[in-house]
Amino acid sequence: MSFAAFIPLSLMAAAPGPQTGPLENTVAQQPAVSTSEPEVPVQAGAPNGHIPHTKGDPLEGFNRAMFSVNHTLDKAIFRPAAMGYKQVVPKPARSGVRNAFSNLTEPVVFLNDVLQLRFGNAFRTFTRFAINTVFGVGGLFDVAKGEGLPHRANGLGNTLARYGVKSGPYLFLPFLGPSSLRDLAGGTVDGLVVPTAVGHPFDRTEYQIGRAAVTGLDMRAEVDSELSTLYDTALDPYATLRSVYTQSRAADIAAITGKAASGEDDQLEDPLQDPAIPMESPSESQPDSAPQP
Repeated sequence: MSFAAFIPLSLMAAAPGPQTGPLENTVAQQPAVSTSEPEVPVQAGAPNGHIPHTKGDPLEGFNRAMFSVNHTLDKAIFRPAAMGYKQVVPKPARSGVRNAFSNLTEPVVFLNDVLQLRFGNAFRTFTRFAINTVFGVGGLFDVAKGEGLPHRANGLGNTLARYGVKSGPYLFLPFLGPSSLRDLAGGTVDGLVVPTAVGHPFDRTEYQIGRAAVTGLDMRAEVDSELSTLYDTALDPYATLRSVYTQSRAADIAAITGKAASGEDDQLEDPLQDPAIPMESPSESQPDSAPQP
């Protein structure tokens, strides 16, 4: 796992602005947020005054504690470091590094396209990777996007869902952010594909640490305004992020399986009916993700 996954870009639909790719570079002071949780009424008949967890989030107590830890670390360390990175490294250099690391994920996307039997998407992914690797100087420039081949996120979590593997409990972990048991396992395997298949230098500890640090700082800097909006406007930031994540994942899986999002197991019944921030469906912003005939 890497710091790069601290806030998955699929969650950026939680705030105004593009869902994927470079986000607005607004350096705003992140508002102070209380980490105290809103009071949840005890359901009638709950033994010993036990506060029930939200359906689909059996580890809610643990997840909320990790969310609080993550927020504390973010205010003290991650955000200041990310803002420093943004000030020191010029925007063209940040964009080039971001494109290069994104290009290295295309083989994983291609492999999962094939495993999902979506050969049209696999061909587009392969073409995108070839164009950017050759004409984009190893992926530093996203030439393929201008040719109508934007990056599409795909991974083993999607592949497992396509073949009926349930999402499992919702999880929130420091550095990694929101996930599920299925997606956490799938992401772990995805991260091993290139180091295992290619080897040097991608399997070296120095490379892994450097990649995680650079991509993590870059991503945190890019989503600063969105995170500030989340903490500033949401009644319960934890519930908001959870709801946005599960709805976004449900839409992703629906686009792959062809089933209605409302029937996906990734959806939670959130008692707070949050998020308060509008969410854009990934299926609307990524037309290439439509199921293949």
